[in-house]
Amino acid sequence: MTLGVAVLGAGSIASAHLDAYRRQPEVEVVAVADRHRERATALAARHGVERAHGSVEELLADDRVQAVSLCTANASHAALAVAVLQAGRHVLVEKPLATTLADAVAVEEAAVASGRVAQVGFVRRYSGNVVALKRFVDAGELGEIYYARATNLRRAGHPGGWYGDRERSGGGPLIDIGSHVLDLGWYLMGRPRPVSVSGNTYARLGERPGLGPRRYRATDTGRAGSVEDLANAVLRFANGASMLLEASYSLHAPEDRLSVSVHGDRGGADVEPELRIATERHGTMVNLTPQIDHLSFDADEGFGGEIGNFVRACLGQEPSLAPVADGVAVTRMVEAVYASAAAGREVLLDPA
Repeated sequence: MTLGVAVLGAGSIASAHLDAYRRQPEVEVVAVADRHRERATALAARHGVERAHGSVEELLADDRVQAVSLCTANASHAALAVAVLQAGRHVLVEKPLATTLADAVAVEEAAVASGRVAQVGFVRRYSGNVVALKRFVDAGELGEIYYARATNLRRAGHPGGWYGDRERSGGGPLIDIGSHVLDLGWYLMGRPRPVSVSGNTYARLGERPGLGPRRYRATDTGRAGSVEDLANAVLRFANGASMLLEASYSLHAPEDRLSVSVHGDRGGADVEPELRIATERHGTMVNLTPQIDHLSFDADEGFGGEIGNFVRACLGQEPSLAPVADGVAVTRMVEAVYASAAAGREVLLDPA
């Protein structure tokens, strides 16, 4: 069986999806779409895709499209995902699932009503270092995980354009690079139910163009300076566990820092910047280094695993490892951090 796939959006993430789809033998990439048709045409030509469309309506009128990768600006995710699902297609939504909890819930409801797969682009779940550590966690090697730290700090790493426009992005580094590490820590903790959040956001430094290398840049422009440049939070969960979260685009720090760690009563682990497992053996502390291809996140491996899982889920061969419900949960936590920062106090989360 072959799955007909289209990619909606024409930025760098869309290219990563297209590269990964080409490695899937059960996939035919039938179209690329973008609201700027010329960008869709150029991306389709680079990847050898026959058709290019200039709107989601045009894309969904293409009867060869059975599943869609949604790689557009954050604020468009929910409405486009609902449209795709209501048209009877499966959808892989790049994170964040939505910029508000209400919109995330609307996507979940559309997925349930349609019976189609709705997956969220938590790509770090699929990298080999995380896959290996998850086996240790699931086997109980770390015991009960009661604490996690999730950090993604850039000294001067604002991508510019629409990423700095809250109306289109939904926020700054918290919802962008912070949601990756928040999800990863929460996923490795066993996805406990969040019950309270105490958060802070700061907008002191701004974009600071020219001070550092740009990993990626927005393809569209936006109103600059309307998002935070630093966020931090303590999240508490129903099982008594907690997480410390930090994310920045701009920070006076000696170096960029990406780290995710989890700690249990039998052992702990750093999964970024490199996978290391700490435990006790025979009366002494021991660090274990798994012998795997990539001890840190590898983009080809991550996107390959994510796209492969989505394809097999659409074909009914296995469940999605990042279902829409997880996107709703992460959106709930991100929204709570922003709400706590705005109120200047801890906020309690709805138990639903």
